[in-house]
Amino acid sequence: MATVRLDKLRKVYPNGHVGVADASFEIADGELLVLVGPSGCGKTTLLRMIAGLESISGGTLSMGDRVVNDVAPKDRDIAMVFQNYALYPHMTVAENLGFGLKLRKQDPAEIDRRVREAARTLELEHRLDSRPGALSGGQRQRVALGRALVRNPQVFLLDEPLSNLDAKLRLTMRVEIARLHRQLKATMIYVTHDQIEAMTLGQRIVVLNGGVIQQIDTPMNLYDKPANLFVAGFLGSPAMNFFRGTLQRDEGWTLSTPQGGLPLPVLPPALESWQGREIVLGVRPEDLQLQPQAERAQLSAQLEVIEPVGSEAFLNLRRGDQSLVSRLTTREMPEHGSTLHFQFVPERMHFFDASQGERIAS
Repeated sequence: MATVRLDKLRKVYPNGHVGVADASFEIADGELLVLVGPSGCGKTTLLRMIAGLESISGGTLSMGDRVVNDVAPKDRDIAMVFQNYALYPHMTVAENLGFGLKLRKQDPAEIDRRVREAARTLELEHRLDSRPGALSGGQRQRVALGRALVRNPQVFLLDEPLSNLDAKLRLTMRVEIARLHRQLKATMIYVTHDQIEAMTLGQRIVVLNGGVIQQIDTPMNLYDKPANLFVAGFLGSPAMNFFRGTLQRDEGWTLSTPQGGLPLPVLPPALESWQGREIVLGVRPEDLQLQPQAERAQLSAQLEVIEPVGSEAFLNLRRGDQSLVSRLTTREMPEHGSTLHFQFVPERMHFFDASQGERIAS
């Protein structure tokens, strides 16, 4: 396996569009790193640049001790797993698994050994003589993973490999990929637009938007300390609630919003200098908690829709022209249309510069 280093990697298309802007980070040997962001954010372009399928406009890409900017894909010692499996329908599972090795003129006995080892790892031994058309979606995806596995490459690149699977299969395959990574201790770079996949699989996550890296961190640090409004709103399901307004201080702190004033608890010292300025307060749904005593509440909102999801429920609320969501863990559901009262968890409030979107240290 190998360390992968990106130093100001850049992709500019002939029409001037910047697909990736000066990406700099390092994937450690044996790390599973996830690239995540909305469609068009540059994550697949970045992965294809690492694979050698997309030319590099600027910067340096290294694998181990070697700069590979101009190295052909076949000489980079990488294996890529695509979204659409790309299996040969006329070949058996064993033939699909070993095809890449056969092209490289590996010894037939060695090919057979690697194929059987990969099939055992992926629990495909009983399907080695089957063709892809006879397999389930999850089995076909495992064959695609196995084809990369037999190569024993320095780096595995996975481009939204689970997006064609149904929800249950995606969950199963997420566990499978995590298990494989722990077993192989392989360097893996995984692209997805699904934040749940990113949070559950990645040891670290690179969040991209518009070709620009927004934040690189562990899943829980991204969730607990998002660097800006984009990261705060993108990661988390349901999304974070935002309250935009002017920070004011009279007898206590208040956030003056178009929907009315929000009384705030004692704020961290970093917020003192923001008095009279516009900020954005972010509160995650689980931190917008029901308060039975109206006089102790920080805000009131009307309940519009309840979404029960088993052990918890999402309350879709309306505060003036603002939509909010609260996560409720009790089975005692309030009535539709009722006015509910809430308070914030003080230590779980997030503050952002309203003009730049950057996090205000707290």
